[in-house]
Amino acid sequence: MAVDVPGPPRPGEELDGERLREYLRRTVGVGGPLRIEQFPGGHSNLTYLVTVGGRELVLRRPPFGSTVRAAHDMGREFRVVAALGPVFPKVPWGVAFCDDTTVLGAPFFLMERVRGVVLRSAVPKEVALPPETVSRLCAALVDTLVDLHGVDYAAAGLAEFGRPDGYALRQVTGWTKRYQDAQTDDVGDMDGVARWLAGHVPPSGAPSLLHNDYKHDNLVLDPHDPSRIHAVLDW
Repeated sequence: MAVDVPGPPRPGEELDGERLREYLRRTVGVGGPLRIEQFPGGHSNLTYLVTVGGRELVLRRPPFGSTVRAAHDMGREFRVVAALGPVFPKVPWGVAFCDDTTVLGAPFFLMERVRGVVLRSAVPKEVALPPETVSRLCAALVDTLVDLHGVDYAAAGLAEFGRPDGYALRQVTGWTKRYQDAQTDDVGDMDGVARWLAGHVPPSGAPSLLHNDYKHDNLVLDPHDPSRIHAVLDW
């Protein structure tokens, strides 16, 4: 069965096992032999499998040395996971969030592991993906996103989470400014595109939840039927 398998932590990305063991005992109430492994990929935020007392937990933390808080906000990600867990079944159950940087050197959170297949740069040799299976998977990809957009985010406790009004305008003005700030050559077509976008910003519609990195390697698939999606990752 081609379940996504972690390996040893990459050099320089090891975790302090003793500190983590004590945190798990004190906060989560689990103890016993501890094993820490790391999932491949995930260089933006680091993802580990923590096995303790027969329980499998997934730990997420920022990359070592990062000072870009907005891109690696573990509290924000845990808030989404914890809020969506009861109303969106394809979210791993949130277990705990730790903002005490003396434990592992950075904030981190824990969630339950969902076993299954993750499609990365290469398809696992045990996984068969004939055209009909790929077609069903792509349909499931769309259906899952539709289900997410249908979640009542306010009822889930995320009413104050974002700023839906004016979102499109902020995107257009923000990305245009970033382009202009980084511009080196005179690209007339880009200036024309920027002017067109600024003049055609659509009005704000009804807000819904978006997953800003929704792709195949952020999905956990059923190893027996890879057209079925068990979980969505990387919130």
